[in-house]
Amino acid sequence: MAYSDSFLKSILTRTQRIAVVGVSMNPVRPSYYVARYLGLKGFDVFPVNPMSAGETLFGKTVYGSLSDIEGGVDMVDIFRRPEAVPEIVDEALDVFPALQTIWMQIGVSHSEAAAKAEARGLDVVQNRCPKIEYQRLFGELRMGGFATGVISSKL
Repeated sequence: MAYSDSFLKSILTRTQRIAVVGVSMNPVRPSYYVARYLGLKGFDVFPVNPMSAGETLFGKTVYGSLSDIEGGVDMVDIFRRPEAVPEIVDEALDVFPALQTIWMQIGVSHSEAAAKAEARGLDVVQNRCPKIEYQRLFGELRMGGFATGVISSKL
């Protein structure tokens, strides 16, 4: 799916509170380092994983479900298989009346769930990563995808 840079940047600029559904406690898993990165960038991240509910990750309690989060979120970032998306979107729409965005990670898309969220006025992003898009849109990645830090081959 094609999304304009201005569309993605507007989402990442207005968003403050993000529920990351399917976050892993394993630091080598993409869901772990994406959630960690977003937290380091100033987003208020709410980790959600029923298998790790009650544990602590990045100084936050891991929630068993979206319904356990108090105060709402602006965006739900989904790290689950496509077949799990409709249930997650339904729960998000039920418990977060001010929800603005459903974001599905790389490899995750579900057209019916996306259409349902869009019909309720939400922005939907599928098959993209907010970490990668943040880095790209806010100058942390060069066009080739490399970090902007100095790279040297000198020994």
